[in-house]
Amino acid sequence: MANICVNTTLLNVNYDNLSFITRVVTYVIIGISLPLTLMAIYALYSQVKNGQVAPIYIINLFISDLIQLCCLIALETEPEEEMIQKIVGHTYRCGVFTSVCFMVCISLERYLVIAHPLWYRFRRTIRISVAVCVVVWIISLVLIFTVFLWVTKFVLDIILTIFLIIPFPLFIFFLVGTLRALSTSVSVPSGEKRRIVAILVLVLLSYTLLFLPTIILLTDRRYGDILCLPSRVSLKLSPLADLLLYVFIKKETFGKLWTSVCCCRKENNDTNNTNTISLDHM
Repeated sequence: MANICVNTTLLNVNYDNLSFITRVVTYVIIGISLPLTLMAIYALYSQVKNGQVAPIYIINLFISDLIQLCCLIALETEPEEEMIQKIVGHTYRCGVFTSVCFMVCISLERYLVIAHPLWYRFRRTIRISVAVCVVVWIISLVLIFTVFLWVTKFVLDIILTIFLIIPFPLFIFFLVGTLRALSTSVSVPSGEKRRIVAILVLVLLSYTLLFLPTIILLTDRRYGDILCLPSRVSLKLSPLADLLLYVFIKKETFGKLWTSVCCCRKENNDTNNTNTISLDHM
């Protein structure tokens, strides 16, 4: 009996420590992501005003991230009313859903720039991009605030699993198709090609790292004790990871980053060559 009490006490202490760490991580994510996301939206909006279409999907992605961050702030205050908790929870899920959809839209757009440049050049307009964004928001709101309210938890887990698994083959297809089309593409500058590939790799990598724990948890509840906390933390990191897209969507920032990487690589090669020559003379 004493051993059971000791084990229970240890479990409670560990749970309290994990809860405290999770809360601190959440506060850090909110404190960093919220101002940076607002700044990124403002900067990208100025590009849209100049007639550029590309930032529209990323702006909507950041808006969905803002919704998630605001919901996290509301959830951390621990509202007592159950209705408020449900509304905030459903709004948070809506932000996650739209975030995933806009990640797919960004990857699709980057793929079309390389694989079908002529079609994309004549078809892309701000009006079409805005219409797609409106459709995404409407579908997410309808699913969250109508379907999810009356289905059972088992059916809800199935819907969530299917929804989160579908983007994986799409991201892989867009990346592989883009890499195949790069060899024959002449109209796109080399710098733009590197930037597009970097965006596609970043989207696939961040989605895999941040959403895979949730997918595993939904498909197999036996890992609930292990993946419950990592899945929550990884989803909260999604707005912070999306900010990296701003680095790659900005040509000036990406150009400086790529130049720095190339300089570092060149310095390493020069160092290795110098060391090799020194060894040869010894």
